[in-house]
Amino acid sequence: MQELHSVKGYRDNDTLRTSFFELAASTFGIHFEEWYQQGCWGKGYVPFSYVDGDQVVANVSVNLLELIIHGEKHKAIQVGTVMTHPDYRKQGLSARLMNKVLEEYENKYDYMYLFANESVLDFYPKFGFKPVEEHLFSMDYTAKKRSVPANIRKLDVTNAEDVRLISTFASERRPVSQHFATAQTKGILMFYCLNVFSHDIYYLEKEHVIVVYQKEGNTINLFDVISLNEIHMTDILDQITDEDTQRITFHFTPDAAENMMLKSTLTNEGLFVKPHGENLYPVHVKHPITSIA
Repeated sequence: MQELHSVKGYRDNDTLRTSFFELAASTFGIHFEEWYQQGCWGKGYVPFSYVDGDQVVANVSVNLLELIIHGEKHKAIQVGTVMTHPDYRKQGLSARLMNKVLEEYENKYDYMYLFANESVLDFYPKFGFKPVEEHLFSMDYTAKKRSVPANIRKLDVTNAEDVRLISTFASERRPVSQHFATAQTKGILMFYCLNVFSHDIYYLEKEHVIVVYQKEGNTINLFDVISLNEIHMTDILDQITDEDTQRITFHFTPDAAENMMLKSTLTNEGLFVKPHGENLYPVHVKHPITSIA
């Protein structure tokens, strides 16, 4: 074993990038290659890694983005892809990388945050992160009779034209909410579209909106509404629901509308937040699922 050295931001290094992808696949079962080939690894995604020779053996990545809180933009850093090769664990490598990230971005953010799994809930408080509760929003729904059929086209991520359409919307989208949302998250959104929700992406041609959702029984799970223009959520719901729909669950924070009677329930996705200075993370919100790194 050679002496480990630290590297960061090696997107264009074929050897290290391949090793990083292999570690991510073996650790989490996630695959970045198609995402990279589609040009989705932008400058806002920066891995901080320890390398043994040409092998990436530990990593902490940062995603540079913005949080939209009550219509105002805030600089944010989301930490993700925290992993260590089994042969290199118990050496404090993740902690050392976390300290490098904190040193690199000191005083350069309003909020730093991450989503942790249950096995590491006691790790992040050591660096000043605190657990934060989230709320999952839903509403009862009664379907309306349509005067004309909904004009919905299912998008195919193996079709180059459809991927270009999704990519354009991801690049130029408006925030899904002015109350609480994320921005500058094209890379994360494209990963979800290519890997997680690849069979759940629909284009509403009349509204010129992309909607990511699943229908499960009488419930619509609405994961994202991606639009270049201001949207009216009730109009979107009227298009994607059918006569069997009785409930809508929002996996983001929807803006309140007069005829949307929203309910909320506490949910724990393992969110930990480290605000800078006097910034306070908002209460009674849900971080958009399609921008969780």
